[in-house]
Amino acid sequence: MRSVIYVLTALGVIGLAFWAYRENYATQAVLNDTDKLHSEIRNAHARLAILRAEWAYQNRPDRLRDLAELNFERLQLLPLHPDQFGQVDEVRYPVPELLPITNPVDVSTMNAEDPL
Repeated sequence: MRSVIYVLTALGVIGLAFWAYRENYATQAVLNDTDKLHSEIRNAHARLAILRAEWAYQNRPDRLRDLAELNFERLQLLPLHPDQFGQVDEVRYPVPELLPITNPVDVSTMNAEDPL
């Protein structure tokens, strides 16, 4: 009986060692993938920072003004002035359409005692 318990215990230990070995390598693979993803995210943030800086550089007001002047014949762009902008109270909003009345009720002929 003892030999069966020893054999089962040894098989259990071997099984647990095999499971721990596989889990270790699976964990290492996931950690490597995570490191790669972190590296890709860092590179994407760096590219985004460069693109934002380039966008800010390309949209400088003096550069856009010069481009508008160079291409005035083709684009007919005029410089903006503060007096060209209106106030909020000057904006005309569309009036919503009223729904048609389909079943009118004449309230002048109704008595106070009549139930609805």
